[in-house]
Amino acid sequence: MIRTPLRPLARILSARQAGQDPDEIEAELRARRHAEIQDRARRRAEGRIKWMALGFMLAFATVGLRMGAMASSQPSEPRVHASGAQIISQRADIVDRRGRVLATNLSTHALYAHPQDLVDPATAAAKLARIFPDLDAERLKRDLTGERKFVWIKKKLSPEQMQAVHDIGEPGLVFGPREMRLYPNGNLASHILGGSQFGAEGVSSAEVLGMAGVEKAFDGWLRDPANAGAPLQLSIDLTAQAAMEEVLANGMKVMNAKGATGILMEVASGEIVAMASLPDFDPNDRPKPLLKGDPSDSPLFNRAVQGQYELGSTFKIFPVAQAIDEGLINVNTMINASSPMKIGKYLIHDFHNYGRDLSVKDVIGKSSNVATVRIAQMLGPERQQRFLRDLGFFEPTPIEMTEAPTGKPIVPRRWPAVTAATVSFGHGLAASPLHLASAYATLANDGRRVRPTLVHRKEPLQGEQVLSPRAAGAARDLLRYVVTKGTARQAEVAGYQVGGKTGTADKPRPGGGYYKNRNVSTFAAMYPADKPVYVLVVTLDEPKVSVAGGGELRTAGATAAPVAAALVERLSPLLGLRPDDVKLPVIEPRPADAVRISAR
Repeated sequence: MIRTPLRPLARILSARQAGQDPDEIEAELRARRHAEIQDRARRRAEGRIKWMALGFMLAFATVGLRMGAMASSQPSEPRVHASGAQIISQRADIVDRRGRVLATNLSTHALYAHPQDLVDPATAAAKLARIFPDLDAERLKRDLTGERKFVWIKKKLSPEQMQAVHDIGEPGLVFGPREMRLYPNGNLASHILGGSQFGAEGVSSAEVLGMAGVEKAFDGWLRDPANAGAPLQLSIDLTAQAAMEEVLANGMKVMNAKGATGILMEVASGEIVAMASLPDFDPNDRPKPLLKGDPSDSPLFNRAVQGQYELGSTFKIFPVAQAIDEGLINVNTMINASSPMKIGKYLIHDFHNYGRDLSVKDVIGKSSNVATVRIAQMLGPERQQRFLRDLGFFEPTPIEMTEAPTGKPIVPRRWPAVTAATVSFGHGLAASPLHLASAYATLANDGRRVRPTLVHRKEPLQGEQVLSPRAAGAARDLLRYVVTKGTARQAEVAGYQVGGKTGTADKPRPGGGYYKNRNVSTFAAMYPADKPVYVLVVTLDEPKVSVAGGGELRTAGATAAPVAAALVERLSPLLGLRPDDVKLPVIEPRPADAVRISAR
C-alpha cells in the first residue's frame, strides 16, 4: 500500500528551518487547487451553454423554414393527403368477378341529442317520433326530459330524415358524420355477403365490422390499410347470381317447397359462379336470428353451406366409380339386384323390383339401392370411408365463409356393415349441398380433387388425384345415361349434354326415425358431360307436386331435376356457353342484294 503524505515532508522541514508555519503553506496550496477546479468547471459550463444556444438556434431556424414553406404552399396539398388517408382507412369494396359492386360504403350521419341544450324537449321528442316511427315515443320523451346529458337517437339517417330533423330547429339535436355499409343489390347474394354491423363508435365516426359471410371471413383484409383500398373480388357472377335466384324462387314456388338452394361451380378452378339459398334476406336490414325452433326456418340459414342433409341416391355414383377404379367392375358387369336384401336384422328395398340382375349401367340409370349395396360390399367399409374422406365428406368445406365450420358433415361414429350399406345410397351420412358439388366437380375434373372457393383467382389451385381419369370418365358416362335413359330425363336440355343423378331422401325426425311425407330432393349435375365446364347442384326442401287424379310427387326426378334443367337453360347463355348442337341459320342473300353486290 502506498501512503500519500498530507504535507510534503521536504517543504515542512525547510519551512521550519526558515521559521515559517507549515499550516499556512498547506492552506495556500489548498486554495490554489480549489481555484483551478473552479476554473475548469466554469469552462465546461460555458461550453455547454454555447452548444445549447447553438441547438436552440438550429431548432428555431428549422421551425421557421418549415412554417415559411407551409405558408408559401398551395392550400390543396394538405387536403389531398388527408383524403388519401381517409380512403385507405375505410372498409374496402366487394365486387364480383367482372368488377361490379356487391358491397360498398356510403357517407351518412348519426343523430344524437344534448338534452340540456334542447329548448322544448317534449315537443322535440314528439316530432322525432313522427320522423322515426320505429322509436318508442314515451321512452324518447323520458330520455330527453330527464337527467341524461347525452342520448343516441339514430345511428343511420337517410338524407330525407336528416332534412326533417333540421326542420325541427332544435339546437340540442346534433349530427355526427360516419360511413355505413351499403349493399346496392338488396337480397342478391345475401348469404354470401353476410352483412355488417357497427363496432366501436363515437359521435363523429364508427367502426364497421363484418358479422357473417365473406364480410366476416375477410374482415381483417377489408379493413387493412395496407391494401390501399383495393376491392375484394369474388368468384360469383352478378348476372348469373340474379338469374339463379329468380329461377330457383320460381321453382320453389311451383314445387311448393319449404326452401331451396342452388350451386353453380366451375370444374377447373372450383370457383363458385352462383350460390343461392332461399328464403333469403336483405343485408341492409339484416333480421335477428331465431332463438328457438328449427334453424332452417330462419332466412339467415344458409342451406348451401350449413344445411346437413342425407343426399340420397346422388351418392350412388361414388361406390360405383371407386369400384371401377379398383378394377372390381366395369359398366357392363352384372350385379344381383334381388330385393329385398337383408343385412343383419335390416331389410333394404328398391323403389321398384328390377329383377335379379342389372348391369352397372342400369344400377345407376334405374337407381337400385340393393345393387349399389352389393358394389359397396365389394369395396369394404375401410376403402369406402377412405374414398369419401378423400372427397371431403368428413370435414367442413374450405369455403371462405364464417359459416363453413358449422356445416361439418354428420358422419356415423361406427361403420358396421349396415352403415356401409346405407351410406352407399346416401343415407346415414348428412352433408351440405356444397360438399356434394365439390365431390361431383372432382369426378368432372378427371378425378383430381376440387375445393370450392368464393375468391376469383388468376391461377386455379391444383388438388390431389383421388380417382383415375379412366374411372372418372366412366362415371361421367353413367351420369349422362341417367339423364338420357334413367330417372333424370326431365333434366335434359338440348345442346348441353347434361349428366347427373337424382336423390330423394326422407327427412329425419328430431326425436329419431324419419318422416313419411317429408323429403329432401336433390339433383347433382355436370355439363357438358363429355368435357364438363360446370357442376350444378339443386336441392329442394320438402317439395311436393300435385298430379292429375290426386296424389303428390316428391321424388327428385319430378321436382329438383326440372328446376335444374331450367337453370342450365337460363344460365349457360349468360356465361357464354353455347349449345353444341344448335347451328346458326345460313342467311341467303336476296336477289336485290346480289344485284347490288355485283354492280360494285
